[in-house]
Amino acid sequence: MAEFTLTGLRVLHQVATVGSFTRAAELLGYTQSAVSRQVAAMEAAAGAPLFDRGGRGVALTPAGQVLVRRATEILADLAATELELAGLRDRLAGRLVIGAYPTAAMALVPRAMAQVTSGHPGLAVVLEEASTPALLRRLRAGRLDVAIIGVGHGLPDYDLSELRQTMVLQGGLRVAVPEAHRFAGHSRVTVADLAQEHWITGDGAAGEPQFRAWPTLSDPRIAHTARSWSTRLGLVAAGLGITVIPEQALPALPAGVRAVAVADGHWTGRATVAVTRPHPSAQAQAMVSAMQDQAAHLHDD
Repeated sequence: MAEFTLTGLRVLHQVATVGSFTRAAELLGYTQSAVSRQVAAMEAAAGAPLFDRGGRGVALTPAGQVLVRRATEILADLAATELELAGLRDRLAGRLVIGAYPTAAMALVPRAMAQVTSGHPGLAVVLEEASTPALLRRLRAGRLDVAIIGVGHGLPDYDLSELRQTMVLQGGLRVAVPEAHRFAGHSRVTVADLAQEHWITGDGAAGEPQFRAWPTLSDPRIAHTARSWSTRLGLVAAGLGITVIPEQALPALPAGVRAVAVADGHWTGRATVAVTRPHPSAQAQAMVSAMQDQAAHLHDD
């Protein structure tokens, strides 16, 4: 007596998805005759035709619709089971809490989280966004496993004693301009070029990087001030001014905004650092490594 098989259900699902035996065979790496045999076996098990064959492809019969619906559920459950079992075998299972300041949380941290969780399906990673002083307090209290902070020009000298620090990114700054702006087609401008521009500046929390106008520009013209990056970049996209943006946030630039480098030998820069307790867990070390990997590929997009 014919029986349903996982291989047959996979073939059935693929044929139903693409509407063609030939295309399903190509995607599955089977011969067309092998696909036909699997479908025939599923029809024998179902006791009814599953497809109406036509000159322009195949269509599901009522019996086929029922079986494909059930096959979709079975295959999804199987994939979830495989993922759960992989988590049991993975020594990096459990829960990891990473905290980051808002700019790092725009693109760099989410990409590192995706890298870690795809490689370690048994590890649940939770992101908390907060100011650097708050992140360091939570780290020392054991509420965070990794804190991503900014250090350098214009930032407080944070107390990092007895904490482990790992350089993630020596970050530069750029200016974000509307796509119709006169700078949009330039690869680089000078500080003098910025003198007559209208600026949209940030109003971050105490202890956070304060993204004002270009750091070495004297007497900038401030047009608007907004706390969130989405608001600032929205104002830029609308043509209401330009703003400073860290290179690590470039992957999150919205449509209608371009980033331009600035030639400035007086800007000493800032850095993004991963901070952990003195003896980080294997999970925390994996996250720090992922942060470094993503920082190294930041400009690949």
